Amino acid sequence: MASATSQQSASASGATPEEWIRRTGTVPTTDTYPGMDELLSSFRALAALHPRRIAERRIGTSRLGEPLYCFTVQDRDAPADTGAPTETSTDADTGSVPHFVVVGGVHPNEPVGAVTALHLATELCENDGLRSHFGGEWHIVPCIDPDGARLNEGWFRDPTDKRLYGRHFYRPAGDEQVEWTFPFSYRDAYFDRVLPETLALMRLLDATRPRFLTTLHNCEAGGVYYYVNRPAPELYGLLEAIPAAAGIPLATGEPEAAHAPRYAPAVYGCIDMRDAYDYLDGLGADPAAEISGASSAAYTEAYGTFYFATEVPHWGHPEADDNTPLPESYADIVRQRAEGLLDTGEVLGSILDAAGPELTIPTPFLRAVRDFVPSLPKIAALEKTRADGLEARPATVAERYACRHSVHSFRIRFGGMLLRALGAELTAGTATPLVRRCHQDLLRAYTAWEDEAEPVTGDPLPIATLAGIQYAALLGAADHVRTTPVPEPVTARREGAGNPL
Repeated sequence: MASATSQQSASASGATPEEWIRRTGTVPTTDTYPGMDELLSSFRALAALHPRRIAERRIGTSRLGEPLYCFTVQDRDAPADTGAPTETSTDADTGSVPHFVVVGGVHPNEPVGAVTALHLATELCENDGLRSHFGGEWHIVPCIDPDGARLNEGWFRDPTDKRLYGRHFYRPAGDEQVEWTFPFSYRDAYFDRVLPETLALMRLLDATRPRFLTTLHNCEAGGVYYYVNRPAPELYGLLEAIPAAAGIPLATGEPEAAHAPRYAPAVYGCIDMRDAYDYLDGLGADPAAEISGASSAAYTEAYGTFYFATEVPHWGHPEADDNTPLPESYADIVRQRAEGLLDTGEVLGSILDAAGPELTIPTPFLRAVRDFVPSLPKIAALEKTRADGLEARPATVAERYACRHSVHSFRIRFGGMLLRALGAELTAGTATPLVRRCHQDLLRAYTAWEDEAEPVTGDPLPIATLAGIQYAALLGAADHVRTTPVPEPVTARREGAGNPL
């Protein structure tokens, strides 16, 4: 045992890029994502094995009354008896040790982070070299939105089944998403309707003032990409090498947000709501009507925190990083995307408008589609306007893939949630004849959409591989932060740094 520990210490102390790349392959194989009960039980079992390394505490309460927990792993011994979890988190000794915050479940339809978080906590408890290399404390939140995660558990048991995924999918309405309900004030936009889950995370961030923050995300299909809140050129080679070592492509096509700065292939600056406001304003939209809150990255600007996120796909596709030029122009590809989004919005909107007055159950699915579906024609109009201003150049295969897939993604996600909203009425016995007809009409359209999406989505990727990429990348990014001076707080850089309270 002593020999193994010494080898671990020597390995981690080297902290070479090769060391972090090697860790891509260390996540145990699994065919399912853990449900909320299983995830929390696994963390508690780990804490029972290592009571002097990891401590559990309650940091808040979800909207449905579920406790929210954080598990802190520290290099020094914790007290033998940590006591029962408390409602209020303990202030961290922020002046003496670095703090690393890892948050899972910020979007409840993105469960790769649950596997990543548990593996990270396990490795930090069991690997003395890794733990001592970083020192300080790791504050790991397994899932910050358990209410939403439970609504996705129907597809967690078989995540390779694309139809199961779509028909059991749930993503909250914009103003119900933890990651996008931090306080925000910029020009005519103001948001302070902070969710209880967001408040719990704010309190954790205020208590720790972390050097490093990562929220664990995953995308749907294509390839891997990253977000950082400031340029980090020293990291870019590693971030390219980690997915390459696992045989997963980067996503080098159309970015998730057109206004996000691109620092390197598949490495973007954070999606900032101030930039989004200016971008929408430039396209003639009303930004204040479209934007809700800021992100965790914006909230921690005041502490000089380095924010990092890895987006890994459920399904991979070789076209995700194919930069071969096409005969079609980039502008035309964007226009085709706009047309697809408009068509999707018209189909879903007509069904929602028809059934809406007779829907009696205010499910989370109904709240979500009432938020998302009306946005589709607006996004389509913005994309057409953007296309008119693009430079004349050929599109790449990767850009065409990203634009096409995004249309299929909106169809499957929003259509699936509308099916669930209508289906709730059928299950409860409250569906009128009109609601039943709308459900049948949508089911026919949705089944056709599933068939059309199948070849575009790609092939399922092993969960352990996706979590391994996320795990290795966050360790490499945290190691970068460990040796980088903390910058001056950047709150005053622009008006409205994300905290009007």
